[in-house]
Amino acid sequence: MSARTVSWRDKSFPADLDGRPIDDLDAPLSSFSTPLFVLDGPALQHNIDTMAAWAQRRGLELMPHGKTTMAPELWRRQLAAGATGITVATGWQAEVALRAGVPTVQIANACTDGALLRRIADWLDEHPDQEVVSWADSREVVARMTAELPAGARWGVLTEIGAAHGRTGARDDTSAIATAEAIAASDRLTLRGIAGYEGALAHDRSEVALAAVRAFCSRMRDLVERVRPLTPDVPWVTAGGSAFFDLVAEGIGGMPDARAILRSGAYLAHDSGFYRSISPLDPDRVRDDDIPLRTAMFAYARVVSQPEPGLALLDGGKRDLPFDEGLPVPLGIAGELGAPERPLRAEISAMNDQHAFLRWTGEQRIQVGEVVRLGLSHPCTAFDKWRLVPVTDGAAAVTEAVETYF
Repeated sequence: MSARTVSWRDKSFPADLDGRPIDDLDAPLSSFSTPLFVLDGPALQHNIDTMAAWAQRRGLELMPHGKTTMAPELWRRQLAAGATGITVATGWQAEVALRAGVPTVQIANACTDGALLRRIADWLDEHPDQEVVSWADSREVVARMTAELPAGARWGVLTEIGAAHGRTGARDDTSAIATAEAIAASDRLTLRGIAGYEGALAHDRSEVALAAVRAFCSRMRDLVERVRPLTPDVPWVTAGGSAFFDLVAEGIGGMPDARAILRSGAYLAHDSGFYRSISPLDPDRVRDDDIPLRTAMFAYARVVSQPEPGLALLDGGKRDLPFDEGLPVPLGIAGELGAPERPLRAEISAMNDQHAFLRWTGEQRIQVGEVVRLGLSHPCTAFDKWRLVPVTDGAAAVTEAVETYF
């Protein structure tokens, strides 16, 4: 049984669940308040199993990006399905993962905070069965880490490559090799290989975007061979968001004498927006014998006002729902949470902190107090708004909840 129990501090949970362990809930969805963010339990497990099998068939390890959910319970399920580690984005997130027992934690970023470096190094000294591997894109980052880490530190580093107008990462191969050489020369760091994030180069599946991603993966593959003599172990080559993992598999999957590692994270929940439009495993895009992902995250918001014709205000806003990669999409409307829905031909046109603007034309039967089910876009900014997320049985019953650490 989980030590974490439901309390009145947990947004939208019913009072009847106060004190109940979060891994042992049995409550109707209708007992929860709105706004509400929920996960579909069977769809979650389907996505975990689907991606694990997909990566294995292509000779890829899976180290999914845990910063998507920051939910250790979901990380454990991904590890149980074959993931070899969990990826995070910051040193603090790495601490959460280490304390959750994750065996290999990859920080897909540079870590230059001296206090964090030393604290994590101390943890690793006490837990020899765990490891941390972070990124560096310059000799300056390597020098900073070397100066801040204690003698005898056990810390792996990947040379990060980038591209012009992208995010972090060495902009050219000469800089990348110089960074790798600096890592290898440090008495506190161990060079592990090459890393990069191809998603910074493209935001759609146009031919130009796909060509840029393919070229980036080819560059990574070439650089792994160039730094191989500097790596004391089998080198890593790691890439992969949740938009172009098919191209990553083509570019680095199954490399001989290398650990090809995919870091996709949003596949766990999939979505009804950005990843629905771009993921290679979306039902509209899946190829050959691949199994499509299923949308596993939804929200519910209640009509609180109809101030003018064709407009209703819902009680969910930016504090509750993601909006950075597209606004929520109305999927249906019902008299109550979990009740049979009727179709809703409308759109969310804008969001405030605590309201969403639902607009429609023509005849729609919408009443104050009814509940709208919403499809969401971008899991990475959905989970961070909820400390405790209810998980349904795929229908109208909540069977458990997962805790997030943001």
